[in-house]
Amino acid sequence: MAVVGRGIASPGVVLTLTVAVLLVMISRVSSTRYIVGSNMGWTSNVNYTNWAKGKHFYLGDWLFFVYDRNQMNVLEVNKTNYDQCIETHPIHNWTTGAGRDVVPLNVTKRYYFISGKGFCFGGMKISVLVENLPPPPTASLNEKSGSPPTFCSYRGHIVLPAAFAIAAVWNSFLRFW
Repeated sequence: MAVVGRGIASPGVVLTLTVAVLLVMISRVSSTRYIVGSNMGWTSNVNYTNWAKGKHFYLGDWLFFVYDRNQMNVLEVNKTNYDQCIETHPIHNWTTGAGRDVVPLNVTKRYYFISGKGFCFGGMKISVLVENLPPPPTASLNEKSGSPPTFCSYRGHIVLPAAFAIAAVWNSFLRFW
């Protein structure tokens, strides 16, 4: 008599994995990666104050500096050094040498970044204020405005990744079942 195995995944294990994947995805989709200077990158003759104006930087977001690695760098400094373009004794030197530096905004505070080697005097400096994420809108606010409650609420980036996660877990479940 042949024994047919049902697989190693029970419905409880699959449900637990699904919830874990969704929790990880929710925490990841709430952050935004900003390319500093957009299509101009981190270079001279760009007004980074204007670039940052109107943007909200939240805890968990990232700044992505793209620049000529042979000439420029990315230094995190204090306000005095930012105002006076002093590059000695930075708080942190984010320069990796690749010209593609990612800075995690993992503390709610005002950050100050400059490029040394004289480029700061040409305007290569940016200051951003990092805030906590605002709470998601409640259903009562949507009802007052006359619009229906939205399923896509967590900074507008949860439905599609969640659907893919559920589909992937479901597909794995069917393979083992």
